[in-house]
Amino acid sequence: MDLDFTPEQEMLREAVAGVCARYAGLDVVRAMENDAVGYPDKLWEQLAELGLLGMTLPEEYGGSAMSMVDAIVVYTEFGRALAPSPHFVSSVMVAGVLMRAGSEQQRDEWLPAIAAGEAVLSVAWLEPSRGFGPEGIQLRAEPDGDGSWRLTGTKRHVPYASAADRLLVLARTDDGPSYFLIDPTADGVTLTQQLTISSDTQYRVDFDGVEVERDALVGTPGYAWPVWDEAMHDGIILLAAQAVGGAQYAHAIATQYAKDRHQFDKPLGAFQSLAHYLADGVTAVDGAETLVWEAAWARTVGRPVAKLAPMAKLFACQTFRDVTATAQQIFGGVGFTLEYDIQLYFRRAKQLQVSWWNDRYLEELIAHEVLDLRAG
Repeated sequence: MDLDFTPEQEMLREAVAGVCARYAGLDVVRAMENDAVGYPDKLWEQLAELGLLGMTLPEEYGGSAMSMVDAIVVYTEFGRALAPSPHFVSSVMVAGVLMRAGSEQQRDEWLPAIAAGEAVLSVAWLEPSRGFGPEGIQLRAEPDGDGSWRLTGTKRHVPYASAADRLLVLARTDDGPSYFLIDPTADGVTLTQQLTISSDTQYRVDFDGVEVERDALVGTPGYAWPVWDEAMHDGIILLAAQAVGGAQYAHAIATQYAKDRHQFDKPLGAFQSLAHYLADGVTAVDGAETLVWEAAWARTVGRPVAKLAPMAKLFACQTFRDVTATAQQIFGGVGFTLEYDIQLYFRRAKQLQVSWWNDRYLEELIAHEVLDLRAG
């Protein structure tokens, strides 16, 4: 298996890395923590100029029709830089759902705006004390005559809700889970910013009889989940790549610290126990990277990813969390202080591990595929 970048991929990697270094350095990451908006405008503008906001979209909507293999090059650099942006929710998840289920009018209205950076859309799907599966969608959408609807319920962990032009809300109708595009400034919508382990920008969103017109419905009532499941399998491959990028950077700075920091007249890395931790770490990171590439390649050539995509996110996020935890031990007490960068990576590693299908849900998906194959 040839994992070397093509010249085009290397140019893409350098371009993304350069933009992140200039507009999303770790000083910017710190400044964006618990910020109400959560991302810098200049970074968003540069991503739009590079054509990355429409990277998953066809050219007819202003996109670049990037393959999944190319897309993970982008997301690895996002992870390495911890770049704060709504790219995942807007350009990947919402764009993916609208491409699969949106009406022609909805696609024409929103997809070019997403690709140009003129609109940001986010996703509201998780609910308090409910799971990641379709049974967790209990926010009610009731018909209100003339094709309009009223939404009542609560969503949590909605990224960048205050900066969004629309929220893609998963709600339950009598037919089952359905999609609605909701203006976050509409009457009856209340946003409350949440504090998270990674200090990223998430909101609780309460819907109190919010009235929406018939054109807010995306797709057919009751058929949201199959579309969501398909879009999520694309999304978690990219998040796995993001985890790999973060783990690579965290391991690199821990290794450098182990070379530079001396104790008992020799560098930390000369102690066998720490050297073995670093060896285990780079082995796991390389293994995660290989799994991510395999999942991306399978998606690009049209092979099934029902098992590979969950495996990639499960292993990559576990590796990211384990590598950053070990790195903090190598740094010692200072690794937990805000002045050191490793704590930024540790907190985001844990946040990524529990978000967008956590370990338990991913394990259930993988087990289902394995058991089904064995049964056949």
